[in-house]
Amino acid sequence: MNRYPLWKNLMILAVLLAGLIYTLPNFYGESPAVQILPLRSSMKADLALLGHVESALKTANINSEMVELDGNSVKARFADTDVQLKAKDVIKAQLGDDYVVALNLLPRSPRWLTSLHALPMYLGLDLRGGVHFLLQVDMKAVLDKTLDTATGDIRSALREGDIAYSGVSREGDTLMVKFRDTTARSKGEEQLKQRFPDYALAEKELNGEFLLQAGLKPQAQQRIGESAVQQNLLTLRNRVNELGVAEPVIQQQGADRVVVQLPGVQDTARAKDILGRTATLEVRMVDDEHQVATGGVAPFGTEMFKDREGNTLLVKKEVLLTGERINDAQPGFDSRSGEAAVHINLDGIGARKFKDATRENINKRMAIILFEKGKGEVVTAPVIREEIGGGRVQISGKMTTEEAQDTALLLRAGALAAPMQIIEERTVGPSLGADNISRGFNSTKIGFILISVFMAAYYMMFGTISVLALAANLLLLIAMLSMLQATLTLPGMAGIALTLGMAIDSNVLINERIREELRNGISPQAAINAGYQNAFATIVDSNITNLIAGIALFLFGSGPIKGFAVVLCLGILTSMFSSVLVSRAIVNFIYGRRARLTHVSIG
Repeated sequence: MNRYPLWKNLMILAVLLAGLIYTLPNFYGESPAVQILPLRSSMKADLALLGHVESALKTANINSEMVELDGNSVKARFADTDVQLKAKDVIKAQLGDDYVVALNLLPRSPRWLTSLHALPMYLGLDLRGGVHFLLQVDMKAVLDKTLDTATGDIRSALREGDIAYSGVSREGDTLMVKFRDTTARSKGEEQLKQRFPDYALAEKELNGEFLLQAGLKPQAQQRIGESAVQQNLLTLRNRVNELGVAEPVIQQQGADRVVVQLPGVQDTARAKDILGRTATLEVRMVDDEHQVATGGVAPFGTEMFKDREGNTLLVKKEVLLTGERINDAQPGFDSRSGEAAVHINLDGIGARKFKDATRENINKRMAIILFEKGKGEVVTAPVIREEIGGGRVQISGKMTTEEAQDTALLLRAGALAAPMQIIEERTVGPSLGADNISRGFNSTKIGFILISVFMAAYYMMFGTISVLALAANLLLLIAMLSMLQATLTLPGMAGIALTLGMAIDSNVLINERIREELRNGISPQAAINAGYQNAFATIVDSNITNLIAGIALFLFGSGPIKGFAVVLCLGILTSMFSSVLVSRAIVNFIYGRRARLTHVSIG
């Protein structure tokens, strides 16, 4: 009656063992480290970089606990933060500006745990300290820029089609195109439908003028807004690299807001400066006729740049086009070869300049260069095969789909797509973060001790079993958070403490049900079985209502509220497992083997 089959006991043991393994990394702590990452995608972290780092540390007489390759970065561990800061300055001076040298904290977990992907939870901003910004994208400015650009593009399209028109003006969110007669308007409408599929066109007559109204379609407005937010996200990520933050949080919040969290950064002024920096994009011709002179000097009228693969290209100084003329860049595929490609749309002026440049430079290479902080990198340098008109440019050539997506974003990320305003800003000191950790840990520990004392005193042996199940619940909750690589915040720690209180309710229900059955005069074995069976439905009902509330908090909350909701929902699941299965398994082990059980210790 009160015995589990072997498979169920083995399953419970396996789950608890997995929980122990994935909880362990959180007890080893973290060691100060320096992380070295290549600044450009064309550069890789390899054994040569590892050797440079080790040599720099050895020359400066700095002892490191370990220097290793980890993905596309090199990580060096140190005994304390003083050595860490000194090492960062030495490595930065040795490697120069081609690498990001960031302060980091790495887990001290042994290799066998790391090989099982058992990693500790991340600490949030409120526990580690740092800077938090909430920025809002000016969506109106995005649409204004789009409409202003379209005004000039419409004029160019009508001139290219040799269609007579009286003028193009903007009235609010609508563009008004004036024609002399209905014939010209019909031709203009046909031309604009082909060139501007994102605009809804409507005919109108006012004061003897033949007008054509053009307004952005709702789907196009949504796409343009989403594209602007994604471009700003990529630009911000690129800029945050220069702050030397190894684990920044940069994510979209809602339709038009971006959260930037920089753990470990206390210089708010410098963070603002980095986030507000601009970048530019230029199109120039590659000089394949000359070679770099002895000593690495570029010939007169040219400059040297590196491409994404690290090759040096000689590029003419004359700028044919700048990124201001790019309306949009989207990943796609070459219609002829089927290869991944990037499709670029230029405005009216840009289209004319690009058409002239390609007509005059057929079979020559054109370089697209991204400038950031005064340094340029060649994104791509395709060969011009034919004159390209219409303002539509395609970049292709041995690209993967992912590279095409990245390149499209990069071409749009030369500068912020729209202004961003900081609507919330706060700084958390590292000492406050350590104090938060201490307070959160102590509250959970004190709560657990008080619950344990009460349960053991009130329910005797069954109370002790409930405490063991509660410990298993805490173990499994920490393990799941670690497996998900969740970021632990102060509300999350509050969620853990709350979960302990909620989890013990299930065991109280079970124990009271068993007491009730014993008072009704049935045998102890039957009372244990009936107590667990009768309490199960009530436990499920109460936990489902809590789970619904937790899901609602996750769906409609933001930031810390979502973190609390995740811990709450996971805690509900682990509490149901521990209070029903784990506690029953322990009870079965203690009492289930006794055929003639006459008494149970339940207070």
